[in-house]
Amino acid sequence: MNVEARPIQITEAAAARVAAFVAGRPGAVGLRFGVRRTGCSGWAYTVDLADAVADDDTVFELRGVRVVVDARSLPLVAGTEIDFAKRGLNAEFVFRNPNATGECGCGESFSTA
Repeated sequence: MNVEARPIQITEAAAARVAAFVAGRPGAVGLRFGVRRTGCSGWAYTVDLADAVADDDTVFELRGVRVVVDARSLPLVAGTEIDFAKRGLNAEFVFRNPNATGECGCGESFSTA
C-alpha cells in the first residue's frame, strides 16, 4: 500500500459527505475512487466505499478521510479535486480532473490525451 500526501484533493463538503458514508458502514476504510471504461468519451468515474486496501492501491489521507485509488486508475485521476455539490433537489460528487481533455455532452464520461 502506498500512502501519498496530496495529489488528489477533496473539498470540505466532499470530505463531510464521505465521512458520513464511512460512519454509516461498519468496516469501511474510506472512499474508493477510480475509473472504468465506458460512455462516449472513454472513461467514467467510480465512487464507492472501500472495505479494504490492496497492495497496489494508493491511499490519500485528506481532511480526515481516506481516498483509496487503484493503480490502474491513478494516472487518469492524479491531481483531481473531488467536491460535493447540491443543485436543487440533486446532490452529487463533482470532479475537477486536470487530466481530462474532453467530456461527453451528458457529463457521464471523459477522455484523456
